[in-house]
Amino acid sequence: MKIEPNKMISLIYELRESDLNGRVIEILNETRPLMFIYGTGRLLPVFESNIKSLNTGDSFSFSLNSEMAYGDKREEMIVNVPISVFETDGKVNEEICRVGNEVPLMDKEGNPLNGVINEITGTYVKMDFNHPMAGLDLHFTGKIIEVRDATDQEVGGTTHSCSGCGGNVHADCSAGCS
Repeated sequence: MKIEPNKMISLIYELRESDLNGRVIEILNETRPLMFIYGTGRLLPVFESNIKSLNTGDSFSFSLNSEMAYGDKREEMIVNVPISVFETDGKVNEEICRVGNEVPLMDKEGNPLNGVINEITGTYVKMDFNHPMAGLDLHFTGKIIEVRDATDQEVGGTTHSCSGCGGNVHADCSAGCS
């Protein structure tokens, strides 16, 4: 069966930085494939365009420059958050507030976003809210495991499978997966 809109796709891939010889970022295999409904906007459009019309069993290999993937790192996405945000009963929660930790937060409108702690001072925590792969060129190699008709329930959005929010091809991984 051929990949087309509203088909449930199951695929495996190896994601590397830059090219076929770059640093391995993620590997999804048959025990943990990426599953999604093609054409619903859950993945980067350019990722979908690279697998369009493939069939079950077909392999793929393609690169995306950073602009096509998650864009360049943006300096305005690195912000100083008051350290009080990380306090409980007047004391900083050191299990959460540590350099390198990714912390889920909400903006003023209640939208979820994740930030990585880069620096901690006595008054603020410097956090990077860029997508973890912003600024990176990506290379995917993989195979289409299954293409099938999506069920009415799947198309209706009540069921969604993914690789878990390590699923780096998600258009908005901060929204989480269900």
